[in-house]
Amino acid sequence: MSKHRVAISAVFVLHGVGAGSVATRIPWFQDRFDLGPTLLGLVLLCPTIGAFVGMPLAGRVAHRLGTRAATRLLLVLWAAVFALPALAPSALALVPLFLLYGVLIGMLDVVMNAHAVVVERALERPVMSSLHGLWCVGSLAGGGIGALAAQTGTDARLHLGAMAVTLLLVGAAAGPFLLADTTAADAPAPRRFALPTRAVAALGLVGFCATFAEGASANWTAVYLIEVTGAGPGPAAASYTFFMLCMAAARLVGDRLVRRFGPVATVRYGGVLAVAGGVVVVTSRTTLPSVLAFALIGVGVAVVVPLVITAAGNASASPGEGVASMTTITYLSGLAAPAVTGWLAGAVSYPAAFVVITAVAVLMTVRAGALRPRAATLARPSAPDPSRPSGAPARRTG
Repeated sequence: MSKHRVAISAVFVLHGVGAGSVATRIPWFQDRFDLGPTLLGLVLLCPTIGAFVGMPLAGRVAHRLGTRAATRLLLVLWAAVFALPALAPSALALVPLFLLYGVLIGMLDVVMNAHAVVVERALERPVMSSLHGLWCVGSLAGGGIGALAAQTGTDARLHLGAMAVTLLLVGAAAGPFLLADTTAADAPAPRRFALPTRAVAALGLVGFCATFAEGASANWTAVYLIEVTGAGPGPAAASYTFFMLCMAAARLVGDRLVRRFGPVATVRYGGVLAVAGGVVVVTSRTTLPSVLAFALIGVGVAVVVPLVITAAGNASASPGEGVASMTTITYLSGLAAPAVTGWLAGAVSYPAAFVVITAVAVLMTVRAGALRPRAATLARPSAPDPSRPSGAPARRTG
């Protein structure tokens, strides 16, 4: 395996570990600062707002510094502020600290995906799906470590401080092995806020649908099983873990599927699985079939977001701009999905809400053709050949 792929894989794992670590310590923040549900919800909205602001700006950073340097810089900055919210002196101080945390984790999300596009070009084979699968593995690992820390009563300041040092050290070790990339001298600088082009918007619709189905299923599977199938709290909670494990497994093997079937067919086949899972969720009233059906939705949409991110990076003047636009679209979808599902469930019923989710999966399947490579693409610099001397001119494809 290429050292460049190993290095970017480590970055994806670290990003997942960090996200999973913070998520498990939310109850500690609630207890320490005596936050009621409303205030806790407002505090937890801050990382989301920060990420949503930072993501569109990240394309410009990647263009100016290159995806390699931008990934290394933002990884260090994110690790440096990782534990700061736990050190907040008051609940009010959590707001700016979580905003800053959100900006950096969101920007890192964009530039590391943009760098993954560069690595794919150099390797000339798909790797994005497995990278996202490794993110899931990292998130599960970070969540497991956090759960163990919480169970043993470890103070979150100590736990998150140790995680910050780990992120910094491992990131610093992986950084030098990231693939060097170049920016075309004549390539226009991305806009300060990277709004999607028409081609990226078409891809964005597919990504929006996939993220919407994923977000709705992941956030509501446990509640759905309790309210509709009568499952107990244990099986309901375990269903989320099973859902995430199935998604991670699908992403880890997704690159092989893309190489065999191509991106369009892979999304269509996945869409059929997701739609089938949605139909079972809507019609079943027993626990086990519903658990398996939710997992089927997860497997069906698992590789779609990695594919549309790659396609958006390749459809834009620079990987950073396309990836920034796509991650902003999918992030918005991930924010909207749980709330819209809840509103539909409250207004009509839980099965009716998942009729809508199933329809979204149908739309994703129908629009899969947006991932078909265009006959005429933007001229862009190729990723550097690892065997080419650093001073040699970059080749171009047009």
